[in-house]
Amino acid sequence: MKNIFTLILGILVSGIAFAQIKTPPPSPTFELKGTVGFADVKVVYSRPSARERKVAGNLIPYNEVWRTGANASTKISFSEEVKLDGHKVPAGDYALYTLFTEDKATIILSKNLSWWGTIGYDPADDFLRFDVPVKHPSSHYETFTISFSDFTRNSANLNLKWEHTKAMFKIESDVDARVMADIKTQLMDGKSANPRSYYDGAVYYFDTDRDPKLALTWITKAIDASEKPQYWMYYMKAQLLAKNNKKTEAITTAKKSSELAKEAGNMDYVNLNEQLIASLK
Repeated sequence: MKNIFTLILGILVSGIAFAQIKTPPPSPTFELKGTVGFADVKVVYSRPSARERKVAGNLIPYNEVWRTGANASTKISFSEEVKLDGHKVPAGDYALYTLFTEDKATIILSKNLSWWGTIGYDPADDFLRFDVPVKHPSSHYETFTISFSDFTRNSANLNLKWEHTKAMFKIESDVDARVMADIKTQLMDGKSANPRSYYDGAVYYFDTDRDPKLALTWITKAIDASEKPQYWMYYMKAQLLAKNNKKTEAITTAKKSSELAKEAGNMDYVNLNEQLIASLK
């Protein structure tokens, strides 16, 4: 009996000896996702905080390859081919390293995803390097942050920010060629039965400053083919009429759009139409 008691006590003591206190990680892992044009972009990185330590030239070392965060190297992935500041990058996963000076950051995409931080980093594994300017804004970022900004139809900027240090680069997706190919297939070579296709084609031509006469033809077809009047279609037609220098018709169409928007309870479009009418008088 005494031996059994001793055995149980030993097991309990052993369990206590190997138990650990769980605490939050000082540099938590964060996942950033976004869609740029048609490309899905994902960044996985660990986020260190300054905690009253010097960042520029210290936590972000100057003239040394940096893991762009903490812990394992930062990973960035693209679902399809993109351009980074004009450089073509195939779909796939990459390790994102950086090399900072006070005025310049070298953005590095490595094909080797296995290293812990920069331990074992080898320039021979680099797929791409390019330089971007470094800024020192007055805004303070206590925790290292990677974020998207400045979205357009086919691009967005990726920002690297920590304390008073910021670098960014542009990610671009080849949207125009694919949209124009669809427009050619559905609206030019074929006859789409879908009013939404005509609407989308008209909007794309308007936004990219292409043939306003053709766009006006498409938006008219979209309205005529719709089961019921839609205020957003009439608003698009009013804008295209104005672009074709048909101001009187544009005002009439904008008023029609405003009436439909009021019926639908969408005051945003009422305001947009009022602004358009005011600009045409």
